[in-house]
Amino acid sequence: MAKTKVFMSFDYDHDESLKILLVGQAKLEDSPFDLADWSIKEAIDENWKKHARTRIKSVDVVCVICGKNTDTATGVSAELSIAQEEGVPYFLLAGYSAGGNVKPKAAKSTDKMYDWTWPNLKILIGGGR
Repeated sequence: MAKTKVFMSFDYDHDESLKILLVGQAKLEDSPFDLADWSIKEAIDENWKKHARTRIKSVDVVCVICGKNTDTATGVSAELSIAQEEGVPYFLLAGYSAGGNVKPKAAKSTDKMYDWTWPNLKILIGGGR
């Protein structure tokens, strides 16, 4: 069975350690997903947005990792806006179990932020939200 292709969006300046954790989970034997190309640390211009749009359109779902500064991460908001425009399903994942996680500015008020547990992640990637 083919694995779900996931685009990971995260705050490159503050949450790279969270990216590393998700990469590790994708490598687990029972992982139902593969990670596609993720956020690029470049200036956000039309060329960057074009590349991001191409990548986001090629995946099954976008996982937005929310940390304590995600509301100021313009790249995360841009990627989320692209997913919304393209109709690509997405979910918000709480990066830190201790709390203090914030949604990106492009998130809708109705978007729920989910706890990051292995069982939750499998459900979310499988479409349960």
